[in-house]
Amino acid sequence: MLNSICEVQMNIALSLRTLKTSLLRPYAVVLAAIAGMLLVASPALAHHPFGGETPDSFLTAFLSGLGHPVIGLDHLAFVIAAGLLAAAMGRSLSIPAAFVVASLAGTGLHLLALDLPIPELIISASVLVFGGLLALKNRPGVPVAIGLAAIAGVFHGYAYGEAIVGAEMGPLVGYLLGFSLVQMAIAAAAYWLGRRVTAHASEASGLALRFAGFAICGVGGAFLSSL
Repeated sequence: MLNSICEVQMNIALSLRTLKTSLLRPYAVVLAAIAGMLLVASPALAHHPFGGETPDSFLTAFLSGLGHPVIGLDHLAFVIAAGLLAAAMGRSLSIPAAFVVASLAGTGLHLLALDLPIPELIISASVLVFGGLLALKNRPGVPVAIGLAAIAGVFHGYAYGEAIVGAEMGPLVGYLLGFSLVQMAIAAAAYWLGRRVTAHASEASGLALRFAGFAICGVGGAFLSSL
């Protein structure tokens, strides 16, 4: 009996060691940390780096553009989700690129004083949807993901436009350049991290991305519940 108990304990210890080795690869740990940070962060973060004041120079507008997608947790979560989803689907940066291009169009709509319906609701829902796509084991086709990213980009860009309404051409260009660059940089970093994780063709690698997807779903759900 004692030998049997010892054998069971050894098997459990070996299984735990194997699980730890497969799950806690360095990239997967970083991914889990990012997902956890997004999940516990408060949705009440500010969206305007300069307190809502319209930037009056190229530099301040550029810095505002860099900051807006970062301090806005809903925007940040979506960009990370887009980069990770592109990695999971093996489609380089086409998905986040569609989002960024569409966000420029959305900002243009705001500057033209064209109203979009319930933008905050759709932005929050987009985070939830993309988190869900990342969490799915069987995902829809790439054209569907690109189309959804473009639709989301229009609404996220519309929200970005609020910070630059009334600005002159110089600050406007700086702002557009800033938020486009920072979004592509964040998406590229998420894509790189996702590719490192998926390079290990194992169930643990897939679970790491799906866990991140569930965490991003939680962020979207938190924003929806706060509206």
